[in-house]
Amino acid sequence: MKRSVRNCALLLITACVLLYLSIHLLQGSSPLRTSNYNTYVLQAMRWRQGAIALQENVAHLELAVFEGKYFVSFPPVPTLPIFLLTFLFGENVPDALLVQLYSLGACLLFFVMLSRRMTPEKAAALSLLGCFGSSLLALMQDGAVWYQAQTLALLLMAASLERMDTGKPTTGLLFYALSVGCRPFNALYGPLLMMLYTMRQDNLKTSLNRMAPGILLGLGVALLLGAYNYARFGQILEFGHNYLPEFSTQGGTQFSLKHIANNATTFLWGSPVQGTDTGGWELKKFGFSLFLANPLLLCLVLWAVRDTIQGTMTTGKTLTAIVFLIHATLLMSHRTGGGYQYGARYWVDCLPYGFLYLSQMRKGQWGIIALLPMGMGLVMAVYGASVIRLPL
Repeated sequence: MKRSVRNCALLLITACVLLYLSIHLLQGSSPLRTSNYNTYVLQAMRWRQGAIALQENVAHLELAVFEGKYFVSFPPVPTLPIFLLTFLFGENVPDALLVQLYSLGACLLFFVMLSRRMTPEKAAALSLLGCFGSSLLALMQDGAVWYQAQTLALLLMAASLERMDTGKPTTGLLFYALSVGCRPFNALYGPLLMMLYTMRQDNLKTSLNRMAPGILLGLGVALLLGAYNYARFGQILEFGHNYLPEFSTQGGTQFSLKHIANNATTFLWGSPVQGTDTGGWELKKFGFSLFLANPLLLCLVLWAVRDTIQGTMTTGKTLTAIVFLIHATLLMSHRTGGGYQYGARYWVDCLPYGFLYLSQMRKGQWGIIALLPMGMGLVMAVYGASVIRLPL
């Protein structure tokens, strides 16, 4: 690694740590606290006892109820690091710190990828602002089950993008498959990454031969995830959400096209503020426009429009933009879009599309003006993270 890149990486780490500490000071919280929403810890402790189902219901957690037993209603990959950490910390895993380390790792990996195409100073600025000038920053407050899943998925996708970018499809596709075991809709990234990789190779046969080990590893991960689902719910594609009481017995629908129209009013053009009973204004606690909350995604759309008008749109950029729109729309079909949150939490899953699009742009093409909305996004995110948080 070049000295300038290494120095910028150290500065980036320092900036992230200071940012995390600032949020803790504003909240009066600690990175060493353990979350009350410790679903993965409960699952890991049961694994250590040789069991899958939890011992009892925990009212404030989202647990699936199947045949009178209580199961974790989330894909299991985030439990793997927690399982190892329980041998050091028992049930008191410092999960807030873990979430911060996941996010720091993702930011550094995006930086490494971008620094191959631009000065390390610009790569560091884009990585910091792209990651944390977004709904991601608010997830640093707590190691809750949802936040662990999203931040680990982001880390694994960042690792996948970086490895595929260096021509290492075996590890790249393995990291991708593991990310699906955190956030199932991340499955959309796989075909995109493989098509982009193939476009950089001499021919299709060479590309397939090089990707074959990674594809087999990914299928192996999918097989294990499916087997775990089957052991719990008797279905290989069911990871538990459909057996949450709100969907299984209370008449709710988890995913539906009818949710898109409702969510669009919030997550496409929704204002970040609302009026109060006293005539003032306050930040919305249940979400607003995903483009205001995550300016990198706004930049992605603007870059795609500009490239189309200027005739600089490539096949790779087009594919990236299309898959992003599909992913964003599918997330819009969820009943809540993320629930109690700052901004648009689910769309943190889409941040890698912004970095992937950036990696396909010519030197200087992204435009330094893009730092302005992302900088404003960071200011908003710092404020939002300090005032909107889960009950402790």
